[in-house]
Order: sequence, then structure tokens, then C-alpha cells
Amino acid sequence: MSEEVRLMKGNEALAEAAIRCGCDGYFGYPITPQSEVMETLMKLKPWETTGMVVLQAESEVASINMVYAGAGCGKRIMTSTSSPGFSLMQEGVSYIAGADIPALVVNVMRGGPGLGTIQPSQADYFQTVKGGGHGDYKQITLAPNSVQEMADFVGLGFDLAFKYNILCVILADGLIGQMMEKVVLPPYQPRRTEEEIRKQCPWATLGRTPDRDINVITSLELEPEPMERRNIALQAKYALIEKNEVRYDEFMTDDAEYLIMAFGSAARICQKAVEVSRKQGIKVGLLRPITLFPFPYNRIKEHLSHIKGILSVEYNAGQMVEDIRLAVEGKVKVEHFGRTGGIVPTPGEVVDALKNQIIK
Repeated sequence: MSEEVRLMKGNEALAEAAIRCGCDGYFGYPITPQSEVMETLMKLKPWETTGMVVLQAESEVASINMVYAGAGCGKRIMTSTSSPGFSLMQEGVSYIAGADIPALVVNVMRGGPGLGTIQPSQADYFQTVKGGGHGDYKQITLAPNSVQEMADFVGLGFDLAFKYNILCVILADGLIGQMMEKVVLPPYQPRRTEEEIRKQCPWATLGRTPDRDINVITSLELEPEPMERRNIALQAKYALIEKNEVRYDEFMTDDAEYLIMAFGSAARICQKAVEVSRKQGIKVGLLRPITLFPFPYNRIKEHLSHIKGILSVEYNAGQMVEDIRLAVEGKVKVEHFGRTGGIVPTPGEVVDALKNQIIK
């Protein structure tokens, strides 16, 4: 079968990919700059072709609890939102984490705090990677830097969520959600039958059968000992994910004396900054984390033998830089350069920051 290639926005590509990846249900609420996800789904009417449910909930709080319910049935369920909406979802996110069930959440970040601006931001790193709700939980976090990855990460996100029974977040900045690029859409996957779901998700609440009692999905433990056992099991799962699922991309790092680290669309700007720096005789490379959790701590450590410093470039006041500093343990200089309020830095600004903050 020939590839299906389209020119699409990141949000549109994500919606198309959801239908094609066998998503059973989408529950969401409109908020800029991700509203095209639901708009595209409503336009395509997948309930008429694949049986996928698409519903606009009355709020983000309602939508994440609908995700909780649908995912508890073993279905491929997702939602999408932007930063203030993701804040409203945090209680439900924590419940999903505590109940050990798989689901997919997309956060197309906008500037804040508060209602902020509809312009792009990367200031939800702490909230997402560190777990913005209550309790000791983590969630797999994928950071796309292209429209193609917006489409690709839907299938990957569902695969990882069901592999580990965990919430997976696609953390995109508003620039990736709104920009248009050529994208190769994934092939259609058949939705799973009820029998297949029962086999793959024996924990799911699919009702009573002659040979099976009803499962109860909950994050509640009234006594401390079982609650501690549940927490220990969660931490063991997170450790396994850190061992097996680290993803990153590199550009011109083999002979680099300096590293720039960036995720999302900031990494695209930084790739151009690397090219400009190389023309000026500065040996710099780019390390782009694709998974923000699990974070590529070990890969950073492997570079410490030949680099003199790292510049973290982010659309925020300095968040990922803290994880980079944890990785280097003070062995090389680490600085942050960022713009806030929805301002996107230029490659020239990144080069100047590298010279002034790291190389000087």
C-alpha cells in the first residue's frame, strides 16, 4: 500500500492518527491552541467509520474522568487540552496513575501562569514530568518536535501506555500544534474486539461473565500497608520504564565540545543554532530528549568526558535545566536560556547565549 501523505497542522495530524491507531474514545474540551484536535475529529465523524466515540465534555474535569472510566474498561481512550485545562485534570490524572490503568493525554502548551497567553510555551515541564497531581507518581512523557511526530506518537503513546499500564502524555508546545508540515499518516489499525480486550486487559471492568467476576478499578487503599505496597509496585514500574524506554535524538555530538539541549520546537531552532555555531568554528552539538520521562540522564553522563558545558534552551524560566544539572553532578557548567510569554527565540539568540553563558 502506498503511503498517504498530507499537508496538515500538528493538531490535525494527531486527530487523524488517533482514528487510524484504533482509538476507541476521545473525550475533550476546547481550548486554544489545541482546539483543532476535537474540530478535526468532529469533521471526520469516526463514529460512522471506525466506531470511535468523540464527545465534548462540559469541562476538562469531566473529560479526564470520562477518560478514567473508559480506560478502566480496557479501551484505547484519550483526551487533549492545553495548559490551564491540564491543570484542571490533575486530580483525575493522579487517580488514573493510582489505579494502574493505561490512557493517553495530549497537552499542547500555552504560556502562563494563569490564563496567560495562547502563544507557545514549554512551561508545563514540571507539572507533567514531575507529576502535577498529588502522590508519588510519574507518567511517560513524549515531546514531539514535528507534525510527523505528533502523528507517530499517538500509536507509540498507546503502545507504551498498555505495555506498562500507565498514563502517557504527549507534551507538545503550541508551535508544533499549530504549524503545518508534510506528514505520512499511519495505516488504519482495526479496533480490538471485546474478546481481545478481555485477553489483553484481564484487569478491566468489562462486566460479569460465567467464568469471571467483575473487576473493581480504584486508587483507594484505606490501610497504610497495602497503600505502601501499591506505591512500591508503582516505583518498581517507573524504574523499569527508566531502564527500557529512554528515547533521544542527537545532532553533531560526536566531536562536540559543548552541548545544547532542547525539546519540542525549541530543538528545531537549536539545530539551526548548531549549524551557525559550527560555521563560526564552535564545536557544539544538540541532544534532544524525546522522552522527558524517562529522561536521558545516562546519555548526558556519557558526554561528560568530552564536553565543557551544556546550554538548556527552553520556552520557560528554567525547568528541564534542573534535570540536566542532576545528570552532570557539577562536573561541567550548565546554564539556561529561555524566552517566556509566548516569545520564540531565534537561532542567533541561542548562539549568543552559548557564547555569553557557556563559552566565555
